[in-house]
Amino acid sequence: MVRKGRIVTEQVILEKESGSEQETEQIGADFAAKLEPDAFVALSADLGSGKTAFARGMAQVLCPGARVCSPTYTVMRCYEGEKGTFYHFDMYRITSPEDLESVGFYDCEGIIAAEWCENTPYALPDRYYQVTIEKTGEQRRLIRITREKQE
Repeated sequence: MVRKGRIVTEQVILEKESGSEQETEQIGADFAAKLEPDAFVALSADLGSGKTAFARGMAQVLCPGARVCSPTYTVMRCYEGEKGTFYHFDMYRITSPEDLESVGFYDCEGIIAAEWCENTPYALPDRYYQVTIEKTGEQRRLIRITREKQE
């Protein structure tokens, strides 16, 4: 199903600078500690900006001990934790809702972190968190987290 509503920012949750991959992971961990069990997190950034590092930080809290790596070639990685399941998607190569159906996206129950959601606006739920990571230097990143909704 393709959504035709407009996206509205409801609330800015956080805007913070990171100076390293470890700091980006920590920001992801701090954010994950406050998430509801069915949260959807859309991660947007240029290639190599820290989307997977942020998701790795989320997993530190949601699935301690999980070895998180980029789901670029597998599209989805699933991690089981004490508080539920954490799904990490890469939407870069997804071209249709049918592609998502084939990897079980619509059957996921748990927290979802999805990279490259700008390629799949039809996959966004009515309410979600938008994490935007912007390069501001060689290692510096500006991480902005907002609560979004579709109308």
